[in-house]
Amino acid sequence: MFDIEPDSVEHEVRARARAIAAEILRPRAAELDLRGGFPRESVLALSAAGLMGVNVPRELGGLGAGALSYSVAVTELAHACAATTVALCVNNMVAEVVTHFGTPEQRSVHVPKLCNGEHVVGAFALSEAGAGSDPAGMRTRAQRTDRGWVIDGSKLWITSGSDAGLFVVWAKTSDDPGARGISTFLVPGDTPGLTRGKPEHKLGLRGSTTCAIEFSGCEVGPDALLDDVGKGFRVAMMALDGGRIGIASQAIGIGRAATEAASRWATERYGVHGVPQGVSFALADSATELDAAALLTLRAAWLKREGRPFSHQASMAKLMASEKAFAACNRALALMGPEGQDRDSPVERFFRDVRVTMIYEGTSEVQRLVVSRDIARRFEEAR
Repeated sequence: MFDIEPDSVEHEVRARARAIAAEILRPRAAELDLRGGFPRESVLALSAAGLMGVNVPRELGGLGAGALSYSVAVTELAHACAATTVALCVNNMVAEVVTHFGTPEQRSVHVPKLCNGEHVVGAFALSEAGAGSDPAGMRTRAQRTDRGWVIDGSKLWITSGSDAGLFVVWAKTSDDPGARGISTFLVPGDTPGLTRGKPEHKLGLRGSTTCAIEFSGCEVGPDALLDDVGKGFRVAMMALDGGRIGIASQAIGIGRAATEAASRWATERYGVHGVPQGVSFALADSATELDAAALLTLRAAWLKREGRPFSHQASMAKLMASEKAFAACNRALALMGPEGQDRDSPVERFFRDVRVTMIYEGTSEVQRLVVSRDIARRFEEAR
């Protein structure tokens, strides 16, 4: 039975995330947005708090606290600083992928370093110019050699690419059609032949560096292969399903922060009992929609924790959370008028930061495709 009542572990993780959000992330968020750059100090503080591997087993350096704890932690942290939180989301995703698909040696070498900050942060190198929502269009290739593999190609929009100590890289290893010829590799950030591009200038999440990565004769050993040859697509899909829970949680945190800021503004302007009905109804809509999104997200996280299929539910959660969080930030801007759009207002930053949640880890259109296909499949099975 679906039960989202937090247990003692989830309460403890929420409290830990809320404390570090208040003490470290929130005080630095506005400055980080203005100056840009990777938030290394904040990320290392998250590592020290155990939050870079929330759902990673304790024996590998994580908290072993489960998918529900991860969701509530991300929501608390994104409420304070969405840019720093996306680095945490991707690192948790990378750590879980290596934990799930890695050999015992790969797990013991890399996962503790992803959790304790020795790798600083992990990066997920899947997207390319012609292979964003459709990985089958991938052009990066890995050629087998006597000493392992040589990778050539390029990746775009790699979160934390500027500072990552470990990249999970997808490359074509055969000419099999579609996604069947894709394999996955673990590439340390200091590998010769790996070049990091300049961070992109983005609308939002300016404190999360996003850059291109080039591979030119990048040689890795045979132990760099993650899972089996040609099985990279299933690795990516498993990672993206879990990643969608993280991005849904991030969006909810941003949307709630914007709604609370607009509520404070309305109370200060009109008084506790004088807020116009139109303003209070708009805030009520945002709060209701975000709570509905949170329930969908927690359901997906609960299914993941229970070891049950959750792809359909994760797509529903990300679709609802990202679009309703964007609506909440948009309402907050509309209610506050010029005051909300001033650079000194956090709502201006929330609005810019939330937009990308409808794009990365699969666009809203991709989520609708996942859900609609699953509906059609269920209908066929029921006939």
